[in-house]
Amino acid sequence: MSLRLALGTAAGSAVLLLPAVTAAPATAGPHDTVTVDQKAHVAVDGTVTLSGTYRCSDSTGPVYVSSTVTQGSTTRQSIGGTRAVCDGVEHRWSNSGRPAMSLKEGEADVEATLLELRTVGMVPSPLVLATQRQEITLAAQ
Repeated sequence: MSLRLALGTAAGSAVLLLPAVTAAPATAGPHDTVTVDQKAHVAVDGTVTLSGTYRCSDSTGPVYVSSTVTQGSTTRQSIGGTRAVCDGVEHRWSNSGRPAMSLKEGEADVEATLLELRTVGMVPSPLVLATQRQEITLAAQ
């Protein structure tokens, strides 16, 4: 479908004007951190629970702690997300999910990311505040 049809202009032509967006590049704060606990859990039904801590402050948009896990392959699998409270205080996070590929007890690689969605003009733009990647142990729950 053309822009002309989508806008339904009677004259058959349309001009789409967007405001110019100029913003200073966003940077993470010096005290924004995220950690991953050394031990995680995998339930009988395959649900994986990862956890750790985070700290952030001075956010202008919503902030989330996301996590991924890899075990025995190069495919990273998402394990949920948690909304963060950015008040400068250290908080706990915990994400659970059932990955598409089953995981078992043993070594795994986890990456946690503290991600802010800042609005530039009308478009949300992701800003990584902190990230932590490390080997952990998956244990039966």
